[in-house]
Amino acid sequence: MSANYKNWVPNGMIGALTASTAVLGAGTSAMLCSELDTRLKKILVGVAGVGTLLCGAMAAWSVYAHGKFSYDGKRQLSKEIVEGTAEYVTLTEGGIGLDVGCGSGALTIACAKRNPQGRMIGIDRWGKEYALFSQQLCEDNSNAEGAANTEFQHGDACKLDFPDEYFDAVTSNYVYHNITGVNKQDLLRETLRVLKKGGTFAIHDIMSKSRYGDMQEFVNELYNNGYEVAELINTTNGMFMTKGEAAILGLSGSSLLVGRK
Repeated sequence: MSANYKNWVPNGMIGALTASTAVLGAGTSAMLCSELDTRLKKILVGVAGVGTLLCGAMAAWSVYAHGKFSYDGKRQLSKEIVEGTAEYVTLTEGGIGLDVGCGSGALTIACAKRNPQGRMIGIDRWGKEYALFSQQLCEDNSNAEGAANTEFQHGDACKLDFPDEYFDAVTSNYVYHNITGVNKQDLLRETLRVLKKGGTFAIHDIMSKSRYGDMQEFVNELYNNGYEVAELINTTNGMFMTKGEAAILGLSGSSLLVGRK
C-alpha cells in the first residue's frame, strides 16, 4: 500500500470542464449549421463560442496544474513544497508539533518522518468543499508511510483548541488564504499563540499584500514581541517554483514565514 495524497486539482474537475467544452463546442457547430434567424444565430453562436473558449481554457489550466501538483508526475511541485517546508520544523526529544489544515496529511507526515524523536498532530475541518480529503485518508497515508508518530483531529484554524505555548513547532501549507472573512495576520497570531518559547514555526501561503497586508511589519512585530528569529522567504524565485509557474498557477506572492519563538 502506498500513500495517496490526492491532487489539489481533482480528475473530476478536469473531466467536467473537458465535457463542458465538448458540449459547448458541439452546440456552437450545430447552431452554425442551423437555419435560425441570422441575427439570433449570431448571438447564440457568439455566446456558445465564448463559453467554449472559457471552458477550454479552464480545462487546459486544470490539466497543466494537475500535472504540476501530482505526486506521481514529473514536476511533483506539491511534494517539493511539502518537503521544503518540513525542513524548517524541528522537534525536541518528546516534542509535539502542530500542522494546521493538514488536508491529506502530507506535511504532517513529512514533519513526523523528519522528527522521529517527537510526534506531530494534524488538524483540519475537512469540509464538503474538500471532499477528497478526510481524517481517514490522513491516517491511511500515515500508515502507508510508516509514520507511527502522527495523530489527526478535527480543528478550526480560527480558534485552536489548545492552550497557549503548548507545541514545540507549528506549521501550515496553503491554508489561510482559503479562509474568508478573517484577518490573515490574526490567523498567524492564533497559530503562533500555541507555540512554546523556543519552538520553531514554518508557515507557507500566498502572503501577497492584498491578502495579508504588510508582512514585513508583521515580522517586525514578532521581533518586538521577543521572537528569536523571524524571516519571510519568497518561494517563487526558484526555491519551490519559478515566477512563471506561480503566475500561471495563481500562486504569486507565495512566501514561507519561518523562525523561532
